[in-house]
Amino acid sequence: MDIAVLIVFAVSVTVCASQSFVRDEVPIAKETSKQRLEEPNTFANEPSLKKKYEPTWESLDSRPLPEWYDQAKFGIFIHWGVFSVPSFVSEWFWWYWKGTGQKNVVDFMKENYPPHFTYADFAKDFTAELYDPDEWADLFKESGAQYVVLTSKHHEGYTNWPSNVSWNWNSMDVGPHRDLVGDLANSIRNRTYLKFGLYHSLFEWFNPLYLADKASNFTTRRYATEKSIQELYELVNTYKPDIVWSDGDPGPVEYWNSTGFLAWLYNDSPVKDMVVTNDRWGAGCMCKHGGYFTCQDRYSPGVLQHHKWENCMTIDRYSWGYRRNANIQDFLTIEEIISTFASTISCGGNMLMNVGPTKDGMIAPVFQDRLRQFGSWLKVNGEAVYSSKPWRSQNDSVTPNIWYTEKSGAVYTFVLSWPKSNWIELGEPVPGNSTNEISLLGYRGLLEWYRRDFLLHIRMPSLNPSDLPCKWAWVLRLSGFV
Repeated sequence: MDIAVLIVFAVSVTVCASQSFVRDEVPIAKETSKQRLEEPNTFANEPSLKKKYEPTWESLDSRPLPEWYDQAKFGIFIHWGVFSVPSFVSEWFWWYWKGTGQKNVVDFMKENYPPHFTYADFAKDFTAELYDPDEWADLFKESGAQYVVLTSKHHEGYTNWPSNVSWNWNSMDVGPHRDLVGDLANSIRNRTYLKFGLYHSLFEWFNPLYLADKASNFTTRRYATEKSIQELYELVNTYKPDIVWSDGDPGPVEYWNSTGFLAWLYNDSPVKDMVVTNDRWGAGCMCKHGGYFTCQDRYSPGVLQHHKWENCMTIDRYSWGYRRNANIQDFLTIEEIISTFASTISCGGNMLMNVGPTKDGMIAPVFQDRLRQFGSWLKVNGEAVYSSKPWRSQNDSVTPNIWYTEKSGAVYTFVLSWPKSNWIELGEPVPGNSTNEISLLGYRGLLEWYRRDFLLHIRMPSLNPSDLPCKWAWVLRLSGFV
């Protein structure tokens, strides 16, 4: 372990102990002078959730998921931290260097940095001098996202806000010298209707308190009680996030006191009625307990799930954090992104798509391009996305690359590849007893169709590529079909 980092953590622990920091001492954020913008009619009003929840999974799992989350469908994930400075391999850079000794990372450090350089030395170069949270907020709004989840702290332990329990290892004390979380929260709420969420890693790779608790087989709990849980209370009370996205949870639920925190979150916190949580709250929780399920990174089952779930995925195929050594083929194309999205929402999930900003606070052009492309697609096809539900069939039984959703009695058909003959055959939709009509979103007029041999034959409009309503995937609206 780096000596400098040990010093940072040791001093932090001493300060924390001297403060006798407890949950009730967490400061409550003042209301901003500018009120949050009115949300569009996309989301229904949430009923007050008045049930008192006990700190047990049986009770906590009975809490209804606030409706806004299922209606939203699409969010932006942001991985940003000290790992954005080396920006090599991935956000797990420190672990690969000092935890596993991965050869390419060890060689990178030997070839580019002096022998006594420590990971903590990277922090001073995490400057964020080009960070403009207003620009970020505008970009995320343009993407069509309905919520944003920012990394408040990853496994390295560095906090992107001035935490009271992370002395000299936070964005105010070293690096940017500003509250990165607070700045983005204000921009999102003042400039957009998006919900604002925060990612938080429960554990830290090299925190001495965590390592000592782990060595005791988690029979001691100093790190959990003096560091991790206090950060969660800070984040909720200070920034009032709409999503608490937990991660980095090796260790039993009892060690983290996750059920105790969630009971407070649902019963007494300032976000108790609207907050949404995930399923990463301790060993054995994932895909079993919590709010919505993530199950694993890039989870994409391809079949209907009977519990609300999220596909957290990356535009960069190999990393959540920004990588200087990425090549263009390492990034998903817009066609791949839309295909993943159609599959996800057809099967009842949301998609949380990740971007990794640079150390100076820029979102790289390739990420900007994908977000704007996706936003332009959603402007045409959002009717089939927001507030939609899975249909009785998720994909077609005859033609591949076809996915379905439904809303307000209409069936929406996602056509990922334009048929060469302009005719498409579908095996699932059946004309009902009412008036049956088929249209193409973004195109004026109805489409010709007929049913024969149990197949629905639809003629797509004959258009020049430049006249198509969108460039990549197309959505049919089937009215009166069952």
